[in-house]
Amino acid sequence: MQLTAPVTSSTETRPTGRDADGMAVASFILGLLGLLVLNIFLGPIAIVLATVSLWRGTTRRGRALLGLTLGVADLAVLGIAMQVSHTLSWSL
Repeated sequence: MQLTAPVTSSTETRPTGRDADGMAVASFILGLLGLLVLNIFLGPIAIVLATVSLWRGTTRRGRALLGLTLGVADLAVLGIAMQVSHTLSWSL
C-alpha cells in the first residue's frame, strides 16, 4: 500500500507550445474574418485567444499580436458603423 502520491514531471501538467501556436493562428483568422462578418462575436474571441496564446508563450508571437490587433479593430469597426447608422447593429 502506497501512502504518498507518485512523483510526476512538470512537463505533463504544462500546456504545450503547439496549443499556444494554434490559438495564435486561430486568433488571427477569427480577427480577419471578424472584419467582414459577426465582428461583435469574433472580435472578443480573437482578443481572448491572442491573449491566452501570448500568456502561454507561443512561438508565433507576431501572429498572436496581429490577431489581438484585428480583434480590437473588429470592435472599432462595429462602433464606428453603429455611430454612422445610429443603430445597435450594422448592415451593408
